[in-house]
Amino acid sequence: MLDADSDDLRSGPDLHPALLSLLPLVGTWCGEGQVGYPTIEGQHYRQEVRFAHDGRPFLAYSASAVLLGPDGDVVRRSAREVGWWRAADGDRFEVLLAHPTGIVEIYLGTAAGPTSWELSTDVVVRTQTAKEVTANHRLYGIVDGALLYAVDMAAVGQPLQPHLSARLERTSG
Repeated sequence: MLDADSDDLRSGPDLHPALLSLLPLVGTWCGEGQVGYPTIEGQHYRQEVRFAHDGRPFLAYSASAVLLGPDGDVVRRSAREVGWWRAADGDRFEVLLAHPTGIVEIYLGTAAGPTSWELSTDVVVRTQTAKEVTANHRLYGIVDGALLYAVDMAAVGQPLQPHLSARLERTSG
C-alpha cells in the first residue's frame, strides 16, 4: 500500500485520461546542462527530474540540481523545485512550481505536439527576501528518447533571455 506522502507513484493507478498529452514525461530523467545569465557566471550542472502520478488529473513534479566543476566533480547543491502539472482543457495544462529560494510560479502550458511542451509564466510571486524574478518561459521536448529543455528568465532587472538548458536521459518510468 502506498503511503500518502510517497513520491514513488509510478507503479500506482493508471494515468488520468486528461493527462494523455503529458504521458511521455512520466518517469525519472537525469542528465547535464548549462546555466548562465548576465548576473552569474556560466557553469555546468547535473539534474534529476521526476514526473509521477497517482491517477488524479495532475503530475507530481520535482527537480534537483548540483553544480559541476571543470572536472565534472560536484561543487555544491543548486536549484530545487517542486510542484504539479495540472490538466486543463484539451492540450492545455497549468504548472505550479515552488522554489526554496522564496519564489512561486504559475505557468500556462500547451502541448505543442506529442512530445513537446511550451510553458510561460502567468504569475510569479516571491517572498520579501527572494531575488526579483518577473517572468519565465520553458520549452520541453523529447528528441531521440532524451528530454531536452530550455528556460528563459527575466530577473534582477534583466529582460527575458536564456538561463538554463539540459539534456536528460530517462532512468525509470
